[in-house]
Amino acid sequence: MDNPTNGPLTGIRVIDASTVIAAPFAATLLADLGAEVIKIELPDKGDPLRGLGPWKESEPLRWPGLARNKQSVTLDIRTKEGKEIFKKLIRTADVLIENFRPGTMEKWGLGYDVLKEVNPRLIMTRQSGYGQTGPYAEKAGFGTPSTAFSGFTYLQGFQDRHPVSPSFSLLDYISGIYIAFGTVSALYHRDASNSDNGQIVEMGLYEGMFRMMDFLIAEHDQLGKVRERAPMLHGHSSPAGTYQTKDGHWVVLVCSTQKTWERLAKALNRPDLIEDSEYKTNKERMQNNDQLQEIVTDLIKSLDKQEVLKKMDDHGVPIAPILSIKDIFEDPHYQARENILEVDHPRLGKVKVPGIVPKFSETPGRIRHRAPELGEHNKQVYSEELGISEEELTSLKEKGII
Repeated sequence: MDNPTNGPLTGIRVIDASTVIAAPFAATLLADLGAEVIKIELPDKGDPLRGLGPWKESEPLRWPGLARNKQSVTLDIRTKEGKEIFKKLIRTADVLIENFRPGTMEKWGLGYDVLKEVNPRLIMTRQSGYGQTGPYAEKAGFGTPSTAFSGFTYLQGFQDRHPVSPSFSLLDYISGIYIAFGTVSALYHRDASNSDNGQIVEMGLYEGMFRMMDFLIAEHDQLGKVRERAPMLHGHSSPAGTYQTKDGHWVVLVCSTQKTWERLAKALNRPDLIEDSEYKTNKERMQNNDQLQEIVTDLIKSLDKQEVLKKMDDHGVPIAPILSIKDIFEDPHYQARENILEVDHPRLGKVKVPGIVPKFSETPGRIRHRAPELGEHNKQVYSEELGISEEELTSLKEKGII
């Protein structure tokens, strides 16, 4: 797929001064859609993401997917000379993404007040654990503690056991999506209004998850209820749950609308349930959920997985098998949607990574190049773009600045 525009963000330059997952993921999303992303990493150390598992021997396997489409330069922006080079890069940029603890950039003399003097049109996107303001602003923030702070962890698991944290960095990826959304919104405003001024976009890591829990807020506000842990959709609709098929597979089924429930009743060969006073409305089904769940469980348990899926699909009932990653690799729909792609790797040859979403009919994003080696683009960016001589580059490297 060779597309001359590379995506809808072609022509936008992003300086990615962030580390680990949330903010770098935002920068990757922008890069996937065509933005030129220059990643700044500490000399000799690089982004700590390079050291996170899983690994194949000494190779980090998360790096190829999270750093694709980026260029890497090494630069210590805490040093005097490093600051000046950083400002030269900022002059060329549309966006700066950073996720240092609030006050850190200001302490280094690189706050927005300084950078907007260098580039008034700069969008500075700031992601931190708890946001730039508030009594917890300077607390260290990582995804798992922030997930607990968001209220999400409290809801996960079974009531007779401790709350369960997500088994991967869910909040970091959710936050990255919000950060990317905020960044492109600020870019649109700047460019659509022909403004010469950029702005700051900022959010706390916990806020993306909290924003998604409208139901929790309204319920506590209006009913005074504190929702407790439940292993599935709880308090929303009935029937819904995780069910085991005759051949031992697991499926998830949800009836979130009245029409869906009526379709399920017909799939169960129990159309009489539709007019039954105990199940006629969602409120009544919720009140009689236990006995209704027995009916659904028994039917699904009497059929093999493929029989269950076909029966529910034929009746338009939302159901899905619970897929392992092995199942996903073999699934024809994932293949048809190009949800898994391959990228080059300098030592592993090829590595599979998530595909590009969303899809655009006229300006599709694409993987233009593999994840970079540490400092791979120093010469290209510093010499060819900023005009720094070979002698200066050698000196800067010897001083540990690049």
